[in-house]
Amino acid sequence: MKTFILLIAALLISGITFAQGAITPAAPGVTYGKTITADNAINVSQLSTALNADSVYQGRVSGKVVEVCTKKGCFMKIARENGSPVMISFTDYAYFMPQNIVGKNVVVEGKAKVNETSVAKLQHYAADAGKSKEEIARINQPKKDIEIMADGVLVVN
Repeated sequence: MKTFILLIAALLISGITFAQGAITPAAPGVTYGKTITADNAINVSQLSTALNADSVYQGRVSGKVVEVCTKKGCFMKIARENGSPVMISFTDYAYFMPQNIVGKNVVVEGKAKVNETSVAKLQHYAADAGKSKEEIARINQPKKDIEIMADGVLVVN
């Protein structure tokens, strides 16, 4: 029985370790999660304006990926003109992003809103993004910013 449990644990660990290798590389036209199109997408600068008018924006947003989770692709960030990128998570962790998506233009479809992220969660994201212990230690204030919970992602170019 003990051997069986160790075998299962080893299989789970190896599955997690090699999960990134099974993700389709980012290329124009590739979708992740729900299949979507770029129709009616607003750019990320328009998203701020939309959220000033309403507390939630449901729809498509386009932007350039500037960061992706280095552990397994469980989140990504798209650039914004003020320098603070928009965090994008994926509904129910149903899909993950490849490492080569950084620098690509994408359209995400989902629900955007302004959230406050705790220090613990910000530190967790920083660790997943491969930040140094010193950079993580400097995170000592919660952050209120736009987050998107995406149902689907389309690589545009």
